[in-house]
This record gives sequence, C-alpha cells and structure tokens, in this order.
Amino acid sequence: MDSITHIALGACIGEVFFDKKIGKKALLWGALAQSLPDIDFIAGGWMPVAQELLAHRGFTHSILFIAIMTPVMSLTADRVHRPHDIAMKKWLLFFGFEMLVHIFLDGFNNYGTGWLEPFSHQRFSFNAIYVADPFFSLWPGIAAAVLFLIPIFSPRRKFWYRFGILLPAFYLCYCTINKITIDRDVRKILASQHIPSERYFTTPAPLNNWLWYVVSGNDSGYYVGFRSLFDREKQMTFNFFPRNDSLLKPMANHEDLQRLVRFSQQFYTVEKWGDSLVFNDLRFGQIIGWKDPREKFVFHYFLQHPNDNKLVVQRGRFAKWDKEVALSLIQRIGGN
Repeated sequence: MDSITHIALGACIGEVFFDKKIGKKALLWGALAQSLPDIDFIAGGWMPVAQELLAHRGFTHSILFIAIMTPVMSLTADRVHRPHDIAMKKWLLFFGFEMLVHIFLDGFNNYGTGWLEPFSHQRFSFNAIYVADPFFSLWPGIAAAVLFLIPIFSPRRKFWYRFGILLPAFYLCYCTINKITIDRDVRKILASQHIPSERYFTTPAPLNNWLWYVVSGNDSGYYVGFRSLFDREKQMTFNFFPRNDSLLKPMANHEDLQRLVRFSQQFYTVEKWGDSLVFNDLRFGQIIGWKDPREKFVFHYFLQHPNDNKLVVQRGRFAKWDKEVALSLIQRIGGN
C-alpha cells in the first residue's frame, strides 16, 4: 500500500492498543511502527536502480526484520515513556502486529513482498488490490485525522478507530472476492479462446477494483487484455506481445539484466525503440491500456542507457492522464 495509508491505518491501530494510556502519542507510535518497513527507501540513495528494485519490499518487509525490530522498538518506547504501567509484552505485541499488518497488506499488491528474506528470494503478491486504492485508503485517513483532532477523553474515539480499521478490512475482503470472480471468468475465457496460460495473473487497473488487467502466455510471449466485473460478454480482446528473448543474448551475463528478470518473475518482454533496447515488466500494466491497447508498459527499463532509469517503477504510471482518459476508465469499468 502507499505510505499515507500505512501511516493512517497505523495510527488507528495505535489507538486500539493504548487507548488513553499515552494520549495521542499512541497515534504517532502507530504511524511510525506501521511505516518502519518502508525504511528501505533509503537504498535508492546509493544502489543502482536494478538492485534497488529488489531491495524495495525485500529484507525490511521480512518476518526476520520484524523479529529483530520488534524488541528494539519496544525497548525504545518503554524507555521514552517511563514512568508508565504498560507491560513489555504489550509493547512487543503492538510493534510486531503493526509491522506484520504492513507486510501483509503489501502482499496484496502486485510488486511482490519478500516475507522470507534472506532465506528465500520468493516474492509474495496476491494481486488483489491496487497499490493506491482510494476506496481502501479514504476511511483510515479520515479516522486518523479525526482522532488527532478530537479530545483524548471523547467517547467518539471508539467509533472512529473502528471506522478506520473495519471499513478497509471489509473492503479488502470484497477485493479478494472480486479477484476470485475475475480469475474464474478469465480462466474459462482463456480456455475457450485457446490462449496459453503457463504464466498468468490478473491485477486491478489503477485506482479501482472493478476493472482488471490480465496477462497470460508462455516463453513465446504474452496476451494482454482488460476485464471488468461488469462485462457481460463471455470473451475478451487480447493483444499479443512477443517476448523477444533472443534480443537479450548479447548481454545475458549482465547482473542488472539478471536482477530484472528475477524481479519480473518472468513476466517480461523486450523491444527495440530505435537504437535502444527496452525491458518491459508486464506486472505493472500499460499506460492507459484500457483506452489504447498498444500503449507502452508502465515499467520500461533502458538496458543500453541505464542513466535514464531513475524512478523506473513510477515511470508513466499516470502519464497521458486527462479528463478524457479518466472518463474512458470509468466507462470501461462499467463493462461492455
């Protein structure tokens, strides 16, 4: 999830754990604890982009990191708030729970989260909710703001922390049901249209959970399309993108390329743009792909011009967006 959502949700959870014992500082500790795994952003200060991609949501999003940092943060908070009557067990439970919630939620996005680092490089991604979904983030954001503003002894605080935690929890369950529904329908469509599905995934299109981006294929290439929960037709229009592995042979031993392949979980294609060789990670979707099915992929990495790859994951995520594009997204969500 995005950082603001983690901060707001963490604050609401802090309110649950400590109630009035440390006042509104519970909100601050909650926001800090929930944000701690994202300390990996500092890796961007010195790591090459291809290496940074794997560092993000890597070790700092692992169970081992939580096991190390939980007692560290608990001892720190215990010392800061002396004298107090909060048991060390409660501090440990609080910090451990906050960070576990963080990495659990991140696992529902499409980036991939290294829960088992450094013992296993497997990335977990359920692809059930878009990384910045306003229908998930709005409720804890409102609740955290209200909790910061209203008096600490107000009887309304219980309502607001429940509002900020239960509504996103219900929405996440709803997203999971949508994911199951889409996967069931799409797999039937792939079989009926004789599209290979050796590698396959679905993930939400930007800012919603009703329009889904679909990728299916094998070593020869991938079929890409969009499916709405409200589509009535039992078929889909796909566009085929060849994988073009042969273009990588001259640089097959380069470490950056090997990292990119590992990061992409094999969902990649290679293209020539003029004299530039471009690596596409298909998991992040296409720029306005529901409107222009041949658009570029959001994640594209210049293999021959690495200095142009700053902020590579975010490149193009909302490029070309305007009123017309936003309306086309709403219209496509409505189904065909």
